[in-house]
Amino acid sequence: MSDLLGQLFLLEAGHFAVQHDTWCTETIEIQMQMRACFDMIARMFQLRALMQSQILQIFAATIVAFSAIGMGIAAARTPSDTQLADTQLVMMEEAGCSWCERWLEEIGVVYHKTREGRMAPLRRVDVHEPMPLDLKFLKPAFFTPTFVLVAQGREIGRIQGYPGEDFFWSLLGELLEKLPKAENLKVEAKR
Repeated sequence: MSDLLGQLFLLEAGHFAVQHDTWCTETIEIQMQMRACFDMIARMFQLRALMQSQILQIFAATIVAFSAIGMGIAAARTPSDTQLADTQLVMMEEAGCSWCERWLEEIGVVYHKTREGRMAPLRRVDVHEPMPLDLKFLKPAFFTPTFVLVAQGREIGRIQGYPGEDFFWSLLGELLEKLPKAENLKVEAKR
């Protein structure tokens, strides 16, 4: 390779003499090969720069997406003041809980669209984090997931574990039937 570079240097500098046609042909071939190599190296640097640019764009988009997800989770875990007074279904969960993940896949994606989800919006609480102040009255969960129906600062009932989609809906329906009428809750809240 160093011989080729030396010959190219001589070619480019114009310090060579053509002694016969074969040497000239070889020189031209070497020159063409070197130009092809330089072109390939230039393309590689262009591709590398393009890939770095795309990687940075993907990285930035990922950070933005995770930030948005983080804000969504934070918003889901910190209810507004008006929601604190309303009925809610508290899901006590922990990271790595396969049954929690299964519930989220089977029911969590549609829960907010259902009648039950509108009656008792979902609120997720990590069992390993300090209990939110407005839920300090709840007893700890020993199984995850544990679903606690809460209304006006009281526990109405709970479902321990996830028994599957069909059983969950029927158990939740039974809990929702235990909800006091809205008028009774308002009277009790005034006392």
